[in-house]
Amino acid sequence: QVHLAESGGRLVQAGDSLRLSCEASGRTFSTIAMGWFRQAPEKEREFVAAISRSGGGTLYGDFVKGRFAISRDNAKNALYLQMNSLKPEDTAVYYCAAASQSYPTSSRRDYPYWGQGTQVTVSS
Repeated sequence: QVHLAESGGRLVQAGDSLRLSCEASGRTFSTIAMGWFRQAPEKEREFVAAISRSGGGTLYGDFVKGRFAISRDNAKNALYLQMNSLKPEDTAVYYCAAASQSYPTSSRRDYPYWGQGTQVTVSS
């Protein structure tokens, strides 16, 4: 079992940067891949980024285009998402997710554990 808690979401201006954090409980954190997803109102939850168990492999959604960076600190059981050049269309609830395997994937079906989400709002 893995419990996840996101933090760091808030209201920012377009062009600003923001770093989201996710604290994980459970001794399996360093053995599994982790991901970030987001969901805007009335839209499907979409893949943002994922990282392998070691942090050596990453995967990003097409819309990221170099603006976001995912990282992890296995010593702290922590996952991060650095978001730069934020746009109003980045407004969403951002979810941290723990995978059932060690390599990053973009499918929600590969992530059985989810946090409660943190709201990011980008004003124009």
